[in-house]
Amino acid sequence: MTRLSRVGAYDLIGQVLDPDTWISWDTPPEQPPGIDARYAEQLRRAAARSGTDESVVTGEGRLAGRRVAVAACEFAFLAGSVGVAAATRLVTAIERATAEGLPLVASPTSGGTRMQEGTVAFVQMVRISAAVAAHRAAGLPYLVYLRGPTTGGVFASWGSLGHVTAAEPGALIGFLGPRVHQALHGEPFPEGVQVAENLRDRGLIDAVLPPEELRATASRVLDVLTAPRRNPPDVPPLPVETLADVPAWVSVERSRRTDRPGVRFLLRHAARDVVTLHGTGEGESDPGLLLALAHFGSAPCVVLGQDRERQKEYGPFGPAGLRLARRGMRLAAELGLPLVSVIDTAGAALSRAAEEGGLAGEIARCLAELATLPAPTLCLLLGQGAGGGALALLPADRVLCAQHGWLSPLPPEGASVILHRSVDRAAELAAAQGVRSLDLLRNGVVDRIVAERPDAADEPEAFLSRLAQVLEHELAGLLRRPTAGRSAARLERYARLGQDQPRPMAPLAVGSPFSEQEAPMYVRPPRT
Repeated sequence: MTRLSRVGAYDLIGQVLDPDTWISWDTPPEQPPGIDARYAEQLRRAAARSGTDESVVTGEGRLAGRRVAVAACEFAFLAGSVGVAAATRLVTAIERATAEGLPLVASPTSGGTRMQEGTVAFVQMVRISAAVAAHRAAGLPYLVYLRGPTTGGVFASWGSLGHVTAAEPGALIGFLGPRVHQALHGEPFPEGVQVAENLRDRGLIDAVLPPEELRATASRVLDVLTAPRRNPPDVPPLPVETLADVPAWVSVERSRRTDRPGVRFLLRHAARDVVTLHGTGEGESDPGLLLALAHFGSAPCVVLGQDRERQKEYGPFGPAGLRLARRGMRLAAELGLPLVSVIDTAGAALSRAAEEGGLAGEIARCLAELATLPAPTLCLLLGQGAGGGALALLPADRVLCAQHGWLSPLPPEGASVILHRSVDRAAELAAAQGVRSLDLLRNGVVDRIVAERPDAADEPEAFLSRLAQVLEHELAGLLRRPTAGRSAARLERYARLGQDQPRPMAPLAVGSPFSEQEAPMYVRPPRT
């Protein structure tokens, strides 16, 4: 049995906002004309019981010093139900937040549409959803915290449109209220389905956290989502380092070490303000792909990472993982954040479920969206890069590669089988296909190599420290570049692959990417 929320609207506001910063935006509600006496009495009693004049309260305040707009339901007012007056108040607040350029923190708890007002209340979902869509289209963050219960039209409109969505532990959350289901179908709704924790497990919400943790989490999220995008602070120039000419197969073997640092280790040791998101928001999740918000140095970004640790435990990622990646792409596009994709996979799932789930189509959609994404993009080839599952995250304005990262149409053993009907010539094929970092740089597939001394698995923290500097440097460079022509330059990169004369095989290195005079010729300068 799921309990109702014990946290009222003003209680929650007091927990989330800085002390003494709340300013109400509400004016007395205008109730429907011709309201019947029974409903009028219900409204009067609801106001007396709840301490609010409607089921929604709106206003603004400071969250860790940052000005934000807030909209919260009060369940004690007619079960938080939304009629015309409540919808008008909510839409007015959303539109004001949009006009004033404010992030919006919303906290529904509601039984849904107000039945006393019928269909005219029901169709308010259209107005509310459109207002939220316009707020998001303006590039403004929309954060949702669902309290129990949240059902019906409230969940099916402003409760389900957050950039980031969390819920109260144990909260009842669902479209059809369980009491209505039992009355209509003569049996109780299955236990454990309409519960916050199940929605999180199913990839419908990002997190389950108690109200007292909402302030800190929302602050970290907004630290990333509202960080300055232009004129990032200067970062120190990067050193140049000559790299050894390591055979491709050595890199392949080193990339497969089980103790090699992956994307989670990268975020733990090289990033700050990390907030991990969960699932597609559409009922799917995939442990093989990680989606997070983070800072690398002063640069905010959305991170998509193929997670070697989870792939080892749960198996290769499938179509749902790429749909999760596309959620990250949409976040970056809407909010104007740089997107960092991290490739580290032995290959996507090869199974009936993956085929029937549309793996090939998801690879195609990832490629198309990344190639044309309006946001700045940076790809890091951190380890293994086998097959279409790796390629799906490759297109970017800048592409970095760990020294022992590699990219191939198939694992080298697979290429050997196709050409020689045996895996025995995998090392030969790896060399011939140009899969290693030095060949990728020479052929224009990557722009910079980050040194391993001699193997990231043997010096993980030192390697990640170097990598963090490179990521901050590259992201700062991307944020300084004009947005006009970004997609065209990205597409030109791939149009030229195989057409340009390969760079001569010389000692290859990391170094400053921004000046041909400051860096050796083998570090590719950014395209303008």
